[in-house]
Amino acid sequence: MHSNPFTDAELAARLTAVRQDMAAHGLDLLFLSAPENIFYLCGLDHWGYFAPHVLAIPQEGEPVLFTRAMEQVAIANQVRNAHFVGHSDSETVVEAMVRHFGQTLLRDQIGYEGASSGFSYALGAALLSQLPVASWVDASGLVDALRLVKSPAEQTLMRAAARASDAGTQAAIAAIHDGAQETDVAAECLAAMTRAGGTPPGFGPFIRPAWRMAEEHTSWGTGTHTGAVFLEVAGCVARYNAPMGRLVTIGSIRDDDAAMAELSKSAFAGALGALRPGALARDVYQGWQDVVDAAGLSHYRRHHCGYLVGIGFPPSWTGGPRVTGLRHDSDLVMTEGMCFHLMSWFTETGRGNFFVSNTVLLGPDGAEVLTQTEPGPILRP
Repeated sequence: MHSNPFTDAELAARLTAVRQDMAAHGLDLLFLSAPENIFYLCGLDHWGYFAPHVLAIPQEGEPVLFTRAMEQVAIANQVRNAHFVGHSDSETVVEAMVRHFGQTLLRDQIGYEGASSGFSYALGAALLSQLPVASWVDASGLVDALRLVKSPAEQTLMRAAARASDAGTQAAIAAIHDGAQETDVAAECLAAMTRAGGTPPGFGPFIRPAWRMAEEHTSWGTGTHTGAVFLEVAGCVARYNAPMGRLVTIGSIRDDDAAMAELSKSAFAGALGALRPGALARDVYQGWQDVVDAAGLSHYRRHHCGYLVGIGFPPSWTGGPRVTGLRHDSDLVMTEGMCFHLMSWFTETGRGNFFVSNTVLLGPDGAEVLTQTEPGPILRP
């Protein structure tokens, strides 16, 4: 949240790859509005993305970054490979773009990110109606696809984020006991992640009592913990998020939950073993499902057993509004350098509850688990 973590060489290689894909799609110019993609290509890491940003990538020449003029100091400190065009708050970003480009794009085919979280209806309507161009092409996903495979420099950041995840998770576990304040557990988690070098994560951490386990995207309240505690935490370093999940039981664990814990860990190992370069996403899911079926739970299905992670801006650590999941029907090819939040989730099964999840990096010979906190069962007094 304070500096550009990328070298000039790294940024130049990414820009070259984007331009190659632009040429393949016949694009003369590409307008990017997703915070994740702007950060990926020019390294701007701040919270100013609540207001529209547009990064214009031409086939040749310097990219141009359009946003509010008040962001000029952060941009001057962080962005080395784009020309900045700021606009006042009495002017829109589209008006600034019209002023900059004028009539120069009349013959161009231009791509835009219609599915970006940074591309509102108002921005899109104004852009398509006010800027005269030959044709518009929705290029959503073009840069996102390049971000799926992490460079060595990005893998280093993912490892650092995983260490922050472990620190936060372990601090939360240590703070949990019967009657512990939900706010105290959250505070210990956040403090430990920060001290471990973490910066604000894409969202979360999700820390909640077990009776709210199925709520998915809610976090701590003002009550006290008893019974069990749900933890889903992502350490974040330079916008790279490394999620992990653990279930902490206060007191003793029931026999059915203990049995589900063993199944959860076995199914995680099944997915991990299937996660190899060249495999399809559906093969990884099937590696998980085969263990589940063999345990007599063939009726139990999940929408995925994990998803790709990396760069994430609020409110997501998935890299934008879409989730690239390890689904039963996905043909996505597993590629060395991909990072995943790999999950083995068993809730509302009727046979006990347990889950475990980790950040996993796919190497040349298979998958490496980056988050190292013991999977459990984890018992606290």
